[in-house]
Amino acid sequence: MQTEKVIDFIVNWLKSYAENAKMEGFVVGISGGVDSAVTSALCAKTGLRTLCVEMPIHQAANQVSRGREHIQFLKENFPNVSSTEVNLTSVFEQFKAEVPQTSSQALIDLSLANSRARLRMTTLYYFAGIYRYLVAGTGNKIEDFGVGFYTKYGDGGVDLNPIADLLKSEVYTIAKALNVPESILNAAPTDGLFGDSRSDEDQLGASYDELEWAMEMAEKGKQSNDFVGRQRVVFDIYRKLNSANQHKMLPIPVCKIPLKLKH
Repeated sequence: MQTEKVIDFIVNWLKSYAENAKMEGFVVGISGGVDSAVTSALCAKTGLRTLCVEMPIHQAANQVSRGREHIQFLKENFPNVSSTEVNLTSVFEQFKAEVPQTSSQALIDLSLANSRARLRMTTLYYFAGIYRYLVAGTGNKIEDFGVGFYTKYGDGGVDLNPIADLLKSEVYTIAKALNVPESILNAAPTDGLFGDSRSDEDQLGASYDELEWAMEMAEKGKQSNDFVGRQRVVFDIYRKLNSANQHKMLPIPVCKIPLKLKH
């Protein structure tokens, strides 16, 4: 990958999109992970105003510290970058107190995890609305179009996404070129939605490198019986997640009424 040229291409794309939309800049949710670090750095490089928002909900201390380290780096190097924190913990706890929790614990935990992401999306769009900013997405290609590892109308609710055509490995390459802090580069990827230490790999059952391989094999038309051992396991994980999460990747189904029924 021609890293510097890719960076310049994305930065120019972001700037052109914002200018054509007559918007003033970007707002990015900062998680302490590599995807949000790269996205915010790319937005900062446009020269347009870039607001980094921390939105902790019972967040692990190391995630918070990584995010703050990155924000400090951006603010020291880009005068167009500002930051704010909206602690959503009390909002989340009030939400939990108001909704019924009568299903299985696993389903409740998953629904509450997704609710965290949707509270954050609402917060980002609040700032986007009052400042005329665009909400910049932070999902990479394997998450957005491979396994659907994001929350529908949560971190998937954005105006544009500068890194959705980059594999996770490519995001790391870009991150190094953008001088993203080592603490972020070395941290195990996690969505931080469950309030514990589980990583993305724990949830997915495979690493991003493995899933990138499976995505490539699927695009080449390979089938499960083409592989054995761990490769077959990973390929099956990828195909299962890709199939189950198509509802996130495809346009919303619309019931098209026959014209003869409308007259």
